[in-house]
Amino acid sequence: MSDLLFQNFSTVQSDKQPLPITIAATTTIAPVARLTFLTGTTAVATITPPVSGYHELVFCFTDASPGALVTTGNIKTAYTPITNRPITFFYDPSSAKYWVGAVV
Repeated sequence: MSDLLFQNFSTVQSDKQPLPITIAATTTIAPVARLTFLTGTTAVATITPPVSGYHELVFCFTDASPGALVTTGNIKTAYTPITNRPITFFYDPSSAKYWVGAVV
């Protein structure tokens, strides 16, 4: 993804940005917008960074039994998602890791 598309990952967007999409959960996922819905039960280990600098992503797992987030890739903290509860990720380019936001 080009850094020229950084606005697709901004917290402030217009109707010119893409709508959220749904992708299948796999070991490696590549989001194309800030909010992504994930289906399936496969554990996610790696998120392909869509831009090179700091950014935030939001994932919402829609499967009744979503797969876990595991630390074998670039996710800093393991976490078991809750169905239909959005999770925020913060990308730290210095460590090349995604930090999972606190979920309450």
